[in-house]
Amino acid sequence: MNNNVVTRLSSSGISKAVGNYTHITKIKPNSTFYTFSGQIGADLDGNIPEGFNQQVEKTFINISNLLKSVDLEPDNVIKVNIWSKEEIDWEYFDKIYGDFFGEIPPSMTIAYVNALGLEAIKIEIEIWAVG
Repeated sequence: MNNNVVTRLSSSGISKAVGNYTHITKIKPNSTFYTFSGQIGADLDGNIPEGFNQQVEKTFINISNLLKSVDLEPDNVIKVNIWSKEEIDWEYFDKIYGDFFGEIPPSMTIAYVNALGLEAIKIEIEIWAVG
């Protein structure tokens, strides 16, 4: 991590993480807290690709653009919430996720759901960040 605001901590006395996430994230006092609406895999014209993995890729592009719009980077993300209507292709997802967040990813929660805001949406990802 290359910012002075977020520290991702190792934890003992609890089970090993079952995915690519950190159990504990510490935030420096007096930081600015940002919440972002859930992002989907739509392009700038609102077109949503049919393929699940294409939606994953476009969603992370949208998250990157959100962060840049407020001068933040993936290291500033403290929490990721993921809602998916389909089984996640973890090999593909973990590659995109790892490229985005690096070796020590933020805290994460994932849930499989029956529906999202529009029928075409297969995955939605929400982030929280500090700067």
